Amino acid sequence: MSDRNIFVVGLDEHNLKRLEHLRGAENYRFHGVIEPAEVYDTEIFPIEDMLSRAETQLKEFREPIDAIVGYMDFPVSTMLPLLCERLGTRSTSLESLLKCEHKYWSRLVQHEVIANYIPRFTAFDPFDAQALQQIGQAGLYFPFFVKPIKSSGSRLGFRIESPEDFAHAVARLCEGIGTISEPFNYVLEHANLPDKVRSVDGGYCMAEEIIGGWQCTVEGYVFQGDAVPYGIVDSIRYPQVLSFFYYRYPSRLPSSIQEKMQELTRQVMAHIGYDNAAFNIEYFWDEVQDRIWLLEINTRIAQSHCDLFEKVDGISHQQVTVDLALGQLPDMPYRKGAFKVAAKFFYRVFFVDATVSQVPSAEEIETLQQAFPGTMITVQVEIGMRLSSLPEQDSYSYALAYVWMGADDDLALEENYARLAEQLHFAFEDIVG
Repeated sequence: MSDRNIFVVGLDEHNLKRLEHLRGAENYRFHGVIEPAEVYDTEIFPIEDMLSRAETQLKEFREPIDAIVGYMDFPVSTMLPLLCERLGTRSTSLESLLKCEHKYWSRLVQHEVIANYIPRFTAFDPFDAQALQQIGQAGLYFPFFVKPIKSSGSRLGFRIESPEDFAHAVARLCEGIGTISEPFNYVLEHANLPDKVRSVDGGYCMAEEIIGGWQCTVEGYVFQGDAVPYGIVDSIRYPQVLSFFYYRYPSRLPSSIQEKMQELTRQVMAHIGYDNAAFNIEYFWDEVQDRIWLLEINTRIAQSHCDLFEKVDGISHQQVTVDLALGQLPDMPYRKGAFKVAAKFFYRVFFVDATVSQVPSAEEIETLQQAFPGTMITVQVEIGMRLSSLPEQDSYSYALAYVWMGADDDLALEENYARLAEQLHFAFEDIVG
C-alpha cells in the first residue's frame, strides 16, 4: 500500500514529532499547509487569502491527498470544512461546525435538546447604546458574563458586576472584536444560516448567566453518526481567580457525573449533526446544587491535552483527528502510558504588565526536565518582551511557561510541580500594576 498523504494546517516541528508516533504513522506522510506563524501567536487572520493560497498549494500537489487536518481553534477549525470541501476530503459540514462555534447558534441548538443544562443567554450588539437595557429585558441581571459570538481562547471575556464593568468591557470589545468578526463573517457567508442566526454576525457578543463549579472537558469524536466520548480532563483554576492553574487527566469527578456528561455529549452532538470529526465539550459541575452546565463546544481536539493522553493512555489523541480524516474508526489505546496521572501546568504572573528581563536558560530547562522524567517545559516569553503583547491570554493574568508532567498519583504530581516551579526563574522591569 502506498503512503497516505496527510496535510496539516499550521504544522510545526513539535506537533510533527507527535504525529509521527501515531499508530499507523509508518504509512503516513505529513505535509504542512499554511505556515504555523500565520495561525499561531497572531491576532490577524486573513482567512480568504489563506484559503486561496492553501487551495493553490494543495492543487499543485501531484499525488493523492488523503486527508486535511488541523488541531487548533480559530481560524484553523473554521477553515477546515471549506478547504476539505474544495479538495474533496473528509470533514464535518460547515453548518454543523458553526452550530458549535457560533456561540449564539450553539446555545439555540443546545436549548432544543438539553435546555436544563445551559445558562440563560442573549446576544447583543456591543456598538448599541441600548445593549445593557436589552440584556436586562432578556432576563439577565448582574452578575453576568460577556464574550464575543466567536472568541479565541479566553480573550475578551469579562465578568460583569455593574454598569461600570459593562461600559469597560464594551469599550474593550468594540476595540478588539474586529480582528475576529471580519474573518468569521467571511466564513458565515459560505454557510446556510437560519434567519435568526444570520442577523447575529461575528460583530455581536453574548451575555450569559454566571455558571461555575468543577470545570472539565469531555474529549470525543463522531464516526459515521456515532458520538463517542473517550476521555475527561479536569480544569483546575487558581484560587479566587478565573485563570487556569492546570489541566489534569484522568478526571477525578464522581463516576455518575462523568456518565451524565457523556450522555449529554452524545445527545447534543447527535442533534447538531456533527459527523466524522473530533470535538470537545467544556462542562461545569456545580457540586453545591448538584447541577451540570454545558459551557461550550469546540470543534477539535484540545491540543493542550495531547501530552496528557500520551502520558496516561500511551498516545496523543491526535490519533483521533487523523483516523477520522482518513475515514477510519479511531484507534486509541487506553491506560497504556507510562504514568497514571498527567497534567499541564500554567506558570503565571497576575494583574501586572511588565517587560521581561530574565527567563530560564535552555540549560536550566533541560536540567529540570531531566530531574523530573517525562516533563516538558515550554517558555512563552523572551527577554525584552512586554507581557501585554502576549497573544491568547485571559483578561486576568499572563502565562509565562507551560509545564507538562506525569506521576503515579495526584499528590506526587502537585508536589513535583511545586518543586519545579521554585526553580523557574523569571525577572521583570518597568512593572505597571
